Amino acid sequence: MKTLEFTTETSSNGIVEREFTLGDFDGALWSPASGAERAPLILMGHGGGNHHKSPAMSGRAARLVAIGGFNVATIDAPGHGRRPRTEHDEREIALMQQAMAAGEPVGPIVVPYNLHLAERAVPEWRATLDALQELPEIGPQGPVGYYGLNMGTAIGIPLTAAEPRIRAAVFGQFWPDPLAATAKRITVPVEYDLQWDDEHIPRAEGLALFDAFASKDKTLHANAGRHKELPRFEADSAAHFFVRHLGRATAA
Repeated sequence: MKTLEFTTETSSNGIVEREFTLGDFDGALWSPASGAERAPLILMGHGGGNHHKSPAMSGRAARLVAIGGFNVATIDAPGHGRRPRTEHDEREIALMQQAMAAGEPVGPIVVPYNLHLAERAVPEWRATLDALQELPEIGPQGPVGYYGLNMGTAIGIPLTAAEPRIRAAVFGQFWPDPLAATAKRITVPVEYDLQWDDEHIPRAEGLALFDAFASKDKTLHANAGRHKELPRFEADSAAHFFVRHLGRATAA
């Protein structure tokens, strides 16, 4: 197993942030500053074009730690952050940018490209989970959740379907095909975010992906607005969702 190595550590507002490397990718782990308790772990996937410490990731991590006392981990997806892009990455990104500039649908490009990234990212996430569970503040028996929107959903659905250690998940804002078939294998509690006026993902397609989850405990959060207008309060909702299903920190 590859060794997780912490490279920096900072602390503010009751949260310790540690950056790490694992193999050839970077990540970050946010934890309560007290360090006296063992807390559930949330794996958090970033959106396309972002990285493991983008403002959305840092902001959501802060809310998860503040509300639930969780440990929160992020890693860079293939071709993101400081990771080099392959020729395939460059070609697909150029096609997506051309489609957006021309006002054409991006789904036919984004979906297969994101699923290609998921094939590369899922083994990396599982290796990250193995390494994080070696830490005393997390441990091998603690509950694990997954939180990822957009590309984070494209990666998170196959990860959650394959990984029995994940016991609850928050997804949202992605197309159903071909992810719906994999979503049917997911039975853990799910919270799903959908933008009612999404200019990229037709409303019916967002609803179809939510409908595909086999979970008996699943909740749809539909908000007015376009693709990038997801309300910030949904991060708080996700934190409370994980508290309900994973619990809070316990004595180490």
